[in-house]
Amino acid sequence: MGLDKIFERCSEPKETNRQIGPLFRRWLNSKALGVEPVSYEEFTSNNNDAILNGSDAQLMKFANEFLKYEHPKGLDFVGRFNGKLVIGEAKFLTDFGGHQNAQFNDAISTIMTDINAVKIAILDGVLYIKGKNKMYKDITEKYKDLNIMSSLVLREFLYQL
Repeated sequence: MGLDKIFERCSEPKETNRQIGPLFRRWLNSKALGVEPVSYEEFTSNNNDAILNGSDAQLMKFANEFLKYEHPKGLDFVGRFNGKLVIGEAKFLTDFGGHQNAQFNDAISTIMTDINAVKIAILDGVLYIKGKNKMYKDITEKYKDLNIMSSLVLREFLYQL
């Protein structure tokens, strides 16, 4: 691989699925879920409906301290609605197979953890396209009883807890 090819590869934009974390946080900060995300101090000082606004490390700190969450994967969502703590991971899956299956499996492993909280996988993208692909089969069969949802229905889900 020559210098030109190295420069070309280094200057490519991030894959869409790798941009979702910051975009998801920006969406949460827009009050799309009906509450403004709050600081760690405010979140831990009361039991009001809230979304924890913080870095990956702060979300993990809360989950470790208050829920004994020891899963190695980070969290994209920590909230409290109707007195129930909610943790989740958000993924935007743009294709089938390969790395996308690994991303899907990361979200599933997060919601399979054994902690006292409502666990959700906030998944958007191709996995909802009906077909014989692994992700569609998994969400409609193997994991049909887990809290797997699109961000489009997240607000409704949280307020019905």
